[in-house]
Amino acid sequence: MSGDWRGEMLSRVRALIEAADPQMIEERKWKKPTNPAGVPTWSHDGIVCTGETYKDKVKLTFAKGAALGDPSGLFNASLDGNVRRAIDLYEGDALNEKAFKALIREAVKLNATKAKKKA
Repeated sequence: MSGDWRGEMLSRVRALIEAADPQMIEERKWKKPTNPAGVPTWSHDGIVCTGETYKDKVKLTFAKGAALGDPSGLFNASLDGNVRRAIDLYEGDALNEKAFKALIREAVKLNATKAKKKA
């Protein structure tokens, strides 16, 4: 994404994710002709979240979001799904950074718990 607000938002989110969990792994997945750069995907003992850019928003989808507590009400999209939850950020939106980092840590903790059960 070029230097528009979506790229800036994704860069801020990336920095928050890295601050919340320095062991997080970022990869680009699901590359295709319409999206040759792929989708930024952050993982730690499994996928934590993805960051997709659309014309009007940046969508952060948490792979196991339905199993996470969200006391600050960050999730505002995909609320009717059984597994995923998402945060849609529009131009000019402010992200509660403290709550977002707590959500990232909780998602990592959930993944670690599930990984231990499989081992």
